[in-house]
Amino acid sequence: MLKAGVLGAGHLGKIHLRLLQQSEKYELVGFFDPFKENAEKVSKEFGYKLFDSIDDLIAAVDVVDIVTPTLSHFECAKIAIEKGCHIFIEKPITKTVLEAEAIKTLASQFHVQGQVGHVERFNPAFTAVKDKIDTPMFIESHRLAEFNPRGTDVPVVLDLMIHDIDIILSVVDSKVKNVHASGISVISETPDITNARIEFENGCVANLTASRISMKNMRKTRFFQKDAYISVDFLEKKSEVVRMKDVPEKPDEFAMILQNAEGIKKQIYFDNPEVKNNNAILDELEAFADAINNGTKPIVSLHQGAEALRVAQMIIDCF
Repeated sequence: MLKAGVLGAGHLGKIHLRLLQQSEKYELVGFFDPFKENAEKVSKEFGYKLFDSIDDLIAAVDVVDIVTPTLSHFECAKIAIEKGCHIFIEKPITKTVLEAEAIKTLASQFHVQGQVGHVERFNPAFTAVKDKIDTPMFIESHRLAEFNPRGTDVPVVLDLMIHDIDIILSVVDSKVKNVHASGISVISETPDITNARIEFENGCVANLTASRISMKNMRKTRFFQKDAYISVDFLEKKSEVVRMKDVPEKPDEFAMILQNAEGIKKQIYFDNPEVKNNNAILDELEAFADAINNGTKPIVSLHQGAEALRVAQMIIDCF
């Protein structure tokens, strides 16, 4: 079992602590949080070992799980990597692209593994259909959330939209060509609502909307490709695949058939894949353990985390 320690015991940090303790692939050694009052409260309530410093924690583990505010990601990761520890780091990978590139270089130099916490990659609604997504040419994403003060220290692009940026980059095998975006600050010092249009060199276009001041929560993405439409509801954990195929010689009397202006007929087929319930955070943590133990590439690599941040920054630069 890999010995793991957590940096940060806030809302998400406590979830990571609980799941690492439950996991059969990790031995939870303890945690460190610089906010002493909160750290002592968490330690007393749940029985986790509280370390006196980052250095003491890192010296006792194989894997450091960084669940601190984004501003401190780089410094925490740098200390861990230079001590030879593998790092799991929450999204966004760092505050700046330069910091992300530096982490990539350090990880390579010290021969350690790193994974970024883009948890939607492990959402069962997405994993149920990701193998069916093939060269999408138009993607539309909506990620809307009710207001929550937690996370408003960064633009909504880094708080929410970056999830969808990562998903889109994972399925579009092409470089970003152009980015157009607008953002509006309503209650925060940084934009609370953003719409972005990402154009890829292969012609694919992605239209993304993110808001953290909505009246209801929504996390939906739709992928349009040749002869198919794929819908993923990340919130409700549902997915749907609608395909169009050539009409058979003797179609079913209830078949849905479309005919275009040239007289070509297509039959519509509906497929609702089985979506298996899971704990996506536990899955991402254990997938990282597998990558370390097997010497394989993590599902969400440091490079991919850096690329998601790079595109997010391109969007922010449009404001």
